Amino acid sequence: MKKKLLVLFVILAMMITTACSSGEKEATTNQSSSGEFEGEITVWHSFTQGPRLEFMQAAADSFMKEHQKVKIKIETFAWPEFYTKWTTGLQSGQVPDVSTALPNHVVELIDVDALVPLNDVIDNIGRDRFYEAPLKEGTVDENNYSIPLYSHAQVMWYRKDLLEEAGLEVPKTWDELYETAKKLNNAPDVYGLSVPMGSGDMMATRFLNFYVRSAGETLITKDGKANLTSKAAIDGINYWINMYKTTSPEGSVNYKVLDQANLYYQGKTAFDFNSGFQIGGVETNSPQLLDKIDAAPMPKINANDPENGIETSNIPVVVWKNSKHPEIAKAFVESLYEKEEYIKFLHSVPAGMLPALKDIAEDPEFLNNPTIQKFDNAVKVISAAVDKGTAIGMENGPTLQSGIIVSQGVIEKMFQDIVLKDVPVNEAAEKAEKELNDLFKMLGK
Repeated sequence: MKKKLLVLFVILAMMITTACSSGEKEATTNQSSSGEFEGEITVWHSFTQGPRLEFMQAAADSFMKEHQKVKIKIETFAWPEFYTKWTTGLQSGQVPDVSTALPNHVVELIDVDALVPLNDVIDNIGRDRFYEAPLKEGTVDENNYSIPLYSHAQVMWYRKDLLEEAGLEVPKTWDELYETAKKLNNAPDVYGLSVPMGSGDMMATRFLNFYVRSAGETLITKDGKANLTSKAAIDGINYWINMYKTTSPEGSVNYKVLDQANLYYQGKTAFDFNSGFQIGGVETNSPQLLDKIDAAPMPKINANDPENGIETSNIPVVVWKNSKHPEIAKAFVESLYEKEEYIKFLHSVPAGMLPALKDIAEDPEFLNNPTIQKFDNAVKVISAAVDKGTAIGMENGPTLQSGIIVSQGVIEKMFQDIVLKDVPVNEAAEKAEKELNDLFKMLGK
């Protein structure tokens, strides 16, 4: 079934390519005779509620006030809906001028020639102001097809109070984490660490990636092959199986991202992995625990191993090739980074959304926020991780394989086969690696 789904995706990509090449709108002038911008653009974004939603409308209103012959239409779609909108919209030409995206979306859009490079926008803002790794995710042949709006990175969250009561240190290696989680495991009141393996999600892939990256390897090799059978990968699979059996709720074999996060939000796990969004989740569900949580760097194989980038999530903005007014679109994107409003946007999810600009990350105005100040250590840990990591599978640049490995549930099924069907680890890993490589091969057909 998964192969059939991928075949449909490949067919759709071919249809999109045809639509792009035959249905491009001819670019028209973006400026009036007086040199002012003139025209209408449409902006899609996936900030569906609260201050982030308000920021996008306010940014459009401000731009239209400054450029009174410009009209900006804002449309909002949740991430799953957004993916459907653009894949179908490209066939009919019904796509926006500007949109937010996810890194895997960007890779697919580059592959079907749907975007325009944003090198000039990045240079105008200041290329050296951006972290290098987020730019790399959207770069092909030195063309930057996306520009990161904000970033966050996966780090290890822990309960300070539980460690202090047990007289334990914050673990620095995977072995230390295992032993510490085992000692803190007091099920069903508090589990040491939940290990999620639910199908239809990417959490098991994420956890395996943590271990493999810390060993200096990647789940997708430089030549675009799946890596589930190297020593580091097999060690990682065994590690998480052992952790699941020792410290995790039995039901976590079916957990997805929210199931996993809610356990920590509610104070039912001693450790978890997440970005700064963890803070908001705890504040909403268990505000009494806010003084008892903190973040630390990802564990290593050995304490003296070098720092390897693990997983960073960068939410970028793109300009579509079908835009009739690409210069207006680019100017609007550039306006999103104006300091005062940009910082207000970041503060809408304090410590969750970190700046894409290095100087803003150190700006007193950005740092002068109660949540950021309260979680000063966690913010420093996450910020240090942002520039080292990438999206899963993009360590060597944007690849279509990265979208497959996180969306097809192959690794999740592998873990479930081991746990629920007692399939030997090496056998399950070899089968999953072959399945992924078969899927990868279809990309070239």
